[in-house]
Amino acid sequence: MLAALIPNIWFFAAAAALTYAADWYLHQRGSYLVNRLSKVRAGLPIRFLLRQLMLILLLARLDLAEEPLFYTAVACFLLFYGLQAPHGALTTLIRLRRTMPVVTRNVDLHAVRIPDAPPGALLRRCAEKMLHLDIPAMAAIVIAAGTGEDVIGYVGAALTLLLALTYLAALLPYVRRSRLVPPAAAVLKAVDTWLREYQPTVVLYFSGSNESAYQGNMWLETMARVEGRPLIIMRERGLVPQLSDTSVPVLCVPAGTHLMNLNLSTVRVCLYPANVGKNIHILRVPTMKHVFIGHGDSDKLASVNPYSKVYDEVWTAGRAGRDRYALADVGIRDEDIVEVGRPQLEPIKSWTGSVKNPIPTVLYAPTWEGWDDNPGNTSLLLAGENIVRRLLAADDPVRIIYKPHPFTGIRSAKARAVDARIRGMLGQAAGQRAAEPRWAKEAERASAAHSAAKAELVRIDARLAGLEVVGRSGGDDAEKSRVSLADPAREAETAQLRAAWNDAYWRSFGWWEHRTVTGAQPKLYDCFNESDAMVSDISSVVSDFIASGKPYAVTDSAALGAEEFKRQNTAVRAAVILSNSAEELDELLTAVADPAADALADVRRELKTYLLGPDEPTSMEQFNAAVRALTARAEARNAGVAQRLGDQALAVPDREAASSGVGTGEPEALAEAGVAADPDAMGAFEAEGELDAAAQTAVSEGTSAAR
Repeated sequence: MLAALIPNIWFFAAAAALTYAADWYLHQRGSYLVNRLSKVRAGLPIRFLLRQLMLILLLARLDLAEEPLFYTAVACFLLFYGLQAPHGALTTLIRLRRTMPVVTRNVDLHAVRIPDAPPGALLRRCAEKMLHLDIPAMAAIVIAAGTGEDVIGYVGAALTLLLALTYLAALLPYVRRSRLVPPAAAVLKAVDTWLREYQPTVVLYFSGSNESAYQGNMWLETMARVEGRPLIIMRERGLVPQLSDTSVPVLCVPAGTHLMNLNLSTVRVCLYPANVGKNIHILRVPTMKHVFIGHGDSDKLASVNPYSKVYDEVWTAGRAGRDRYALADVGIRDEDIVEVGRPQLEPIKSWTGSVKNPIPTVLYAPTWEGWDDNPGNTSLLLAGENIVRRLLAADDPVRIIYKPHPFTGIRSAKARAVDARIRGMLGQAAGQRAAEPRWAKEAERASAAHSAAKAELVRIDARLAGLEVVGRSGGDDAEKSRVSLADPAREAETAQLRAAWNDAYWRSFGWWEHRTVTGAQPKLYDCFNESDAMVSDISSVVSDFIASGKPYAVTDSAALGAEEFKRQNTAVRAAVILSNSAEELDELLTAVADPAADALADVRRELKTYLLGPDEPTSMEQFNAAVRALTARAEARNAGVAQRLGDQALAVPDREAASSGVGTGEPEALAEAGVAADPDAMGAFEAEGELDAAAQTAVSEGTSAAR
């Protein structure tokens, strides 16, 4: 505006170029400033419009308001903005008509025709691309105003309009019926057909925020090994891309009404890793048994949530989980708790009693700050920097692996700042260590091996990226649902490559180098295997680490005192208890360096059994046994309800019921009528007057009678 008012044409050109660059940079970084500008009515279209208005103002201030160039600029920008509406309508229509009611993986939807998605270049950040087509006109008109060569401005304006029309023309073919996905009813019918053919028996039901994908991912391998026909049901589209590789069929059903109308009559056990509101959409189905399995086994209050009363059973790792519910007294009956171990812990290697490398590696894995300001939530705020500082200043050198919780800093700016400072401390310490003669010599000796490992990582990453892309690159959810089918050969190669990647990762830097580990790889359990001891907080991380048998320390951030802290938290009974000053760390380091001085070794072994269950039978065998037992209970309940409904229908004859097969007592007829499969069928029968009060009472008591 200042450049236009002065007027200075070259100042204006520089300022315009700067604003274009700033917009591009903010969008590339995903800056929150972009959202804030939109909220104060300074969104992307407004910013482009203002820039064009400033150009009109510049022309007027240059006394060109009566010249053809001025009218050309006004007409060009008016027409250009007139084309924004059809462009927005086309892109919105294509997206809507390409959005299926479900997103699938490893589900064969051959019954519906799903065409290829439009090229990603047409729809990805399409509003930005369309608006940026004003650049030829803007640049050419500025040049024309500065040089007096109006023809340059005419050409630029024509080019902008031509590019905009070309963009519209490129979108038009993709609104044809043949390029859109079938209607929702057709897709849901195909899903129901697949469900009837596949007949799933065990479901993992998962819902949550984008940050909670790990809660479902930790159960994928277990689901792949569970007895029966497993199925994963998700509720949020944004979580599907974050799902790790799995051969198990995946159904993402965002709409509750669509989920409640799916044919899940063959499912007998439904597993829930999280307590979320959307669980109610499937908890309402009585033909399956519902089990809370959680996403970790810890002494946090979340592990004894009263919400767990809605489930038929609660599965815990060991006896500790059962006792935890008894102490909490939140209404969970002891007979509804089943100990199944922790199948996910099989990759954790047991401690050999000696350090893995010439110097010990200590893993610092704090949990996040939680939703409230309880000082006992995380050690990060009060003790984190002290822990790292004391480890760095230890008499004998140690290596630190820092792996913060994925949620760290999402609520607390202070936690986010401490996390950043700890990363800075480790980065600085790593630089100082690299400059020391001893470590410099080690680095020189290992440089060739490190380079080879890094090259191997690049090769593996490239191959993994190739395996992850199934079908065409840039396909949308609908197309990925069509092509993402299980491929045993690809899955086997992926598993082999991931194992090789993990091995190469730890070989790509020195065993003396401090490291901050974030992201999906390497996994937490890989960090367990690489470390010789761990410092953490009250979380499932501690319970899982106990499976390794290695020494560990837990921070009493709430300053309860060691005895009270142990009394309240089972998992710390074999831990070195740290105060917020972390001055007790020497005890942990002594236990790592000298197994003979490890006074808590026997206690850790006993605690492992108490928390995680016995080593034999294996956790997977215990888990499958629990699935079989609960499946039998579900079958018994369904058979009892079917028999009572059949007997009642015979006792109260009804011509319509008889003609439909509902009075015969045959399971096939009952299933066809939806009696056993769909709880809404009860409402339908009541509406028709086909069940009297006695039958309704029998059905309502079905679950307890079967039990």
